[in-house]
Amino acid sequence: MFPRALTDRVREALADTPVVFLQGPRQAGKSSLALSLVGRGGLDRFVTLDEVVPLAAARTDPEGFLAGLDGSAVLDEVQLAPGLFRAIKASVDRDRRPGRFLLTGSADALLFPGIADALTGRMEVLTLWPLSQAELEGRPAGFLPSIFAPGPPGKAAAGRGRDLVERLLRGGFPEAVRRADPDRRGAWFRSYVSGLLLRDVTSLSGAEGLSEMPRLLSLLAARTPGLVNFAEISRSLAIPQTTLKRYIALLEAAMVVRFLPAWSGDRGRRLVKSPRLLLVDTGLACHLLGAGRERLLSDPHLFGALLQVFATMEVLKQASTAKAPVQLLHYRSSTGREVDLVLEDPAGRVAGIEIKAAASVGPADFAGLRALAADTGPRFHRGIVLHRGRETVSFGPGLFALPLESLWS
Repeated sequence: MFPRALTDRVREALADTPVVFLQGPRQAGKSSLALSLVGRGGLDRFVTLDEVVPLAAARTDPEGFLAGLDGSAVLDEVQLAPGLFRAIKASVDRDRRPGRFLLTGSADALLFPGIADALTGRMEVLTLWPLSQAELEGRPAGFLPSIFAPGPPGKAAAGRGRDLVERLLRGGFPEAVRRADPDRRGAWFRSYVSGLLLRDVTSLSGAEGLSEMPRLLSLLAARTPGLVNFAEISRSLAIPQTTLKRYIALLEAAMVVRFLPAWSGDRGRRLVKSPRLLLVDTGLACHLLGAGRERLLSDPHLFGALLQVFATMEVLKQASTAKAPVQLLHYRSSTGREVDLVLEDPAGRVAGIEIKAAASVGPADFAGLRALAADTGPRFHRGIVLHRGRETVSFGPGLFALPLESLWS
């Protein structure tokens, strides 16, 4: 098992909260993390609803199922038995000791029917994404804390020889990472997509009629991390926009895609600007596109798009383990200036990150960041251009070019 940066956050939550919900995409490593906390980790038992008998018991008699559990417990893949949430609420209302239940689920907890009402004030939600590069390298992730630190960013340590193309192709799902052979990794991704559509998405929808979902996934992979245009996607797939939006909502609930909202100084206007839509794993995106090493090396547009997804997800993974919440957004000015990623901390400070596939950086690469700085005024803290070179260079007050390896080293 790879050491996970979120483990300490889960322990802290269990120490003072009755119910902790560990959510994340299918096969991100939730069950392994939860199992590591059983026994010496403080939890008494592990029950997976991915097995026939426990699932039948939980669905048939939720109260009786919980009553049969001695002590604290992990309930794995709890989204398969949504009737448990009310039973957990009743149990916790009788006994509010912290650390009673660690729930895991391959879907966004807040999108489960009834869970928000049932467990409000009783549950903390934490998100486990696929492995970050820092976790794969066995390093602490220091990039995000450095963004809002007072001094200049530090220099990246030397990497460990895994090139960026390989990192994009493997992604972060633990089982895919373990498979060095591209054909065997492709077999795993085929199984993953099949399980995602047949189990997770279907169980969330409670309905049939998802025949266009495979084509939609491939189309979204080809457009990631583009601005969302429902009308254009609807025409491409020849399906109504209402159906398209339902499909995308299901993929978002399964945590396979994520929206990146647009930044605006007026918080109330964020939702009216087009968000970007990202597949959460570049390995999965490459599989859906049938893209191998040769194509990534010969198609700079595709490589640049996937590199932007890769870097954005690396920052998101670090944000998911941070104690202070950081919002992730993107920026586009009225004159067309863009910044790939905007971070906003609880104090309202703003930092911008541009992601470049080039090995060198010039003043023109900071145009979007300077526009963001002008729009944010004193709230602007720092602007960074991540590039494929090795040098850390200052381009003026608060503006820096950093190697992409800074994300994990």
